[in-house]
Amino acid sequence: MRRCDVLAVGAHPDDVDLGCGATVAVLAGRGRAVGILDLTAGELGTRGDAAVRRREADAACVALQAAWRSCLGLPDGGLSAENGEQLTAVVGALRAASPRAVLLPHPDDPHPDHGAAARLLLRAAFLAGLARWHADLGSAARPRLFLSYPGPRQLFQPAVVVDVGAAYGRKREALAAHASQFEPAAGPATHLASGHFLAAVEGRDRACGNLIGAEFGEGFATLGAVGGDEIAWLLGGGR
Repeated sequence: MRRCDVLAVGAHPDDVDLGCGATVAVLAGRGRAVGILDLTAGELGTRGDAAVRRREADAACVALQAAWRSCLGLPDGGLSAENGEQLTAVVGALRAASPRAVLLPHPDDPHPDHGAAARLLLRAAFLAGLARWHADLGSAARPRLFLSYPGPRQLFQPAVVVDVGAAYGRKREALAAHASQFEPAAGPATHLASGHFLAAVEGRDRACGNLIGAEFGEGFATLGAVGGDEIAWLLGGGR
């Protein structure tokens, strides 16, 4: 794991790709170093084991042109902001990556792992900025901007919408890389592999884009007040 400008975090290996994958590609195309952090290996999923899902996640990372992708290996189905070992792991990751902005699941996402991931990350981000909290994990560092992306079964009125039309093909390529999850012939029948699951995600992105007059958009909620300069920095070009 190395330093990055923007860190996109998900509970499972395909969460970032589904929720904000095209935004990752947009930011990478504008010169931002974007890291992707999967908190778990998704080992409890019906399809695909941890090794398969890691290979798929790495291929999706290439499709999105992210700078790197890493997995913390925290317990799938057991994420908790009250767990000291998990907090220590996430604080270490945040200090190592030292991102200015973080894209994360929404705390109210109905999937319990996604909401737990958000709460774990937000608490860890606070602790990461305290110089006296586990100084052995590196210098204190706290992101300045937090934007939450929706889960695949979550709808909210976004505060920020990114026009991702030019990068949407990369999102489709990244999702195709997660074949164990979404390819009907790759395993037992599941909702994720039904075909209409990905169609619904794309439909949501079309509807979100329509809010700003774009073909495709990815929407984000803000967690508290957000500085206009931070949004301008995030979506601007260059370093």
